[in-house]
Amino acid sequence: MTDPLVPPGETPPVEGSTSEAHEERADGGMWEHPAVWAWLILFGAVVVAGYFLARVLFL
Repeated sequence: MTDPLVPPGETPPVEGSTSEAHEERADGGMWEHPAVWAWLILFGAVVVAGYFLARVLFL
């Protein structure tokens, strides 16, 4: 017995998939731009270091 022909672009019923042909892009959320977080961490480290440096120099 032969398999029925399926038109191009359609998923054969035996595969059981109704999803589209493209892959979904993962939602990056707050991690979408890691350079922003790196700069914020670096800025915070410079502020804390500046605080201690100011205490040492001006005491």
